[in-house]
Amino acid sequence: MTLSRFPWHFVVGMALIVAASNYLVEIPINEWLVWGSLTYPVAFLITDLTNRVYGASTARKVVLVGFVVGVVLSFILATPRIALASGTAFLVAQMLDVSVFNRLREHVWWVAPIVSSALSSFIDNTLFWVLAFAGQGDWWHMPMVTDLLVKWGVALAALIPYGVLAKWLKPKEGLATS
Repeated sequence: MTLSRFPWHFVVGMALIVAASNYLVEIPINEWLVWGSLTYPVAFLITDLTNRVYGASTARKVVLVGFVVGVVLSFILATPRIALASGTAFLVAQMLDVSVFNRLREHVWWVAPIVSSALSSFIDNTLFWVLAFAGQGDWWHMPMVTDLLVKWGVALAALIPYGVLAKWLKPKEGLATS
């Protein structure tokens, strides 16, 4: 794939979502929820659409480029601890998402995105909260749990745009659909 054919629009979307989420994770909605919980699951939607259209190899490249850009922007918009915790959790969870999605892509259209996003959100959420907030009071209690539940809810809601876009965006030749 040439640079001119690389899905830069997915990279830009990924980087913006990561940076915005890292900024918004420090802004509470209430005692048990932060704004970043509502935005971050969109990163899994972007990864899954990239995987569907371009395949796992390109999805991994989008994740890596999005990771670098997102972490750089996060260091500008968030604290260093948040940026590092997010970057670590993001990279591990997104790579897992690509692998799980790719293994399940042959199933009914909604199986791959919901299973990969649910599992990856759990891993991301656990890593992020431990790295970002361990040692800061009751960091593991309500915020961590509600954050995960909200992310799962957003991932479930993201099936609607995924389903619409999956019908509109055609996989590149030789890729199975999901």
